[in-house]
Amino acid sequence: MKNISLASFFKPLGTIFRRFHMTIFIVFLTGCLAYAVIMFTTLLDQSSTDKTYTSPNSVGTIDQVTLNRIKALHTSDEALPASTNPTGRINPFSE
Repeated sequence: MKNISLASFFKPLGTIFRRFHMTIFIVFLTGCLAYAVIMFTTLLDQSSTDKTYTSPNSVGTIDQVTLNRIKALHTSDEALPASTNPTGRINPFSE
């Protein structure tokens, strides 16, 4: 009967690992990155709010400050004020 030692059992595995250590590392790294992307995607797909959640903001309400700012804007059919060129240096991008 042959005497099989533990060192003789792992010797071929050590040779394979020594020969393909970079390939094994790249495959391991790629697998870890793929796992991280898949887990991150499933995390983003999960709903973060409760189905019974209702927003405290009511639709269609606006505060007076914002309403005054909107009214101060000009409409598209009004004429724009004439642009004036600054004195001194000339801006090549102004019309």
